[in-house]
Amino acid sequence: MKKVIFLALFSISISAIAQSKYLTKTGQLNFEASVPSFEEVAAKNNAVTAILNTENGEFAALALVKGFRFKNALMEEHFNENYAESDKYPKATFKGKVDDLDFDDLSNEESNTSIDGSLTFHGVTKQVEGIPLTLKKEDEKIIISGNFKVLASDFEIEIPKIVANKLSNEVDINFRFELVKK
Repeated sequence: MKKVIFLALFSISISAIAQSKYLTKTGQLNFEASVPSFEEVAAKNNAVTAILNTENGEFAALALVKGFRFKNALMEEHFNENYAESDKYPKATFKGKVDDLDFDDLSNEESNTSIDGSLTFHGVTKQVEGIPLTLKKEDEKIIISGNFKVLASDFEIEIPKIVANKLSNEVDINFRFELVKK
């Protein structure tokens, strides 16, 4: 009888822990490093994995660098071979914590907060702070979206002088994750 009660309590506790995690494998991550009057330098990745722990606000995301799609195939090839070096550095990751996340307060109305964490790209990890987030709970999903800027040079990405006037060092990043209960 003791074993049955222990197993039942253990199962309930595992179930309760699992309910605090929300996950997606179809998150959207876009970036743009365009310069006015030149061809758009932008890419989209619609296969980003992300997880949110609603109990403590911990958040993590992982994007395969070769998953970024450009309008121009040659630009995509140059990005992977010359800038991101995606064979050497195949993943981009973010690990952080949402400020003041209260799962019980989430509703279908957007709420604003921020996240601090570490962004790893091209083998370099940088701390990023105060990234503005919009959160809302819609049906059984938590939707997280936002945008921020980074510098390519902060991640040791060198822009050759020949294209320096066509490619911005400042990169705009925006994201959207629709997370469901794990």
